[in-house]
Amino acid sequence: MRLPATLVLVLCAAAPAPADARTVYRCVRDGTVSLATAREPGSRCEAHEIDDDAVQAPNLWGEMGVFSGTLYEREQDGRLVYGTRRLPGSRVYLRFTAVTPPGAQAHEGLGRVGAPRLAPFAAEFRAAARASGVEEAWLRAIAHAESAFDAAAVSAKGAQGVMQLMPEVGAEYGVVDPFDAGESIRAGARHLRALLRRYDGERTLALAAYNAGTGAVEAHGGVPPYPETRAYIAKIQALHARYREAMGIRPERPAR
Repeated sequence: MRLPATLVLVLCAAAPAPADARTVYRCVRDGTVSLATAREPGSRCEAHEIDDDAVQAPNLWGEMGVFSGTLYEREQDGRLVYGTRRLPGSRVYLRFTAVTPPGAQAHEGLGRVGAPRLAPFAAEFRAAARASGVEEAWLRAIAHAESAFDAAAVSAKGAQGVMQLMPEVGAEYGVVDPFDAGESIRAGARHLRALLRRYDGERTLALAAYNAGTGAVEAHGGVPPYPETRAYIAKIQALHARYREAMGIRPERPAR
């Protein structure tokens, strides 16, 4: 995974170094990581040389590699330095937002927001909702957004079936045939139930994890800053309201 190109360019341009390279410091303090063009006082820092022409820098952050944040400018030892940690005397230089890391399962879904469809796999959705305790309107909204109810759907990220489960997620719930609608819907319902329990019923976080994975939610301390994930959550929420209305369910109070 790579650092946001804008951040790399700014850090490399600002860092003093030989003509063909620049030094960027990976600094750790209190369990948090920052990047800077000089060693941060009070942090444990490692120097990394970045070639001038390498706009795609090595992953210095850790597992996730990219995120949304702020680059700060401050004076240190008589010169301007730049870093992602807000230290005394810092001022905002620029704000940046990462794109989805390569390999992440985040996507906007294959289905479009539109009229609710109650006919596809009606018995399967009713049964899965009863067994899992997850509201049927949520399951239908996810299937609508994920696959447009296409049992044979495969996303560019490798998600499969009606509920667009990644193969490893399907295996966790005992899916044998990911393109069997009943298996996919049952597993998707169990997966969503597990995510809701994990996040204490916080639906927005559960949907973010369904889309981008629990690792992304944990790494960012909430909804990841991926445009695909945020568009996906908005789509599901809109579809959920439409399915509740179509199913004759009274509007609920806004979710947390």
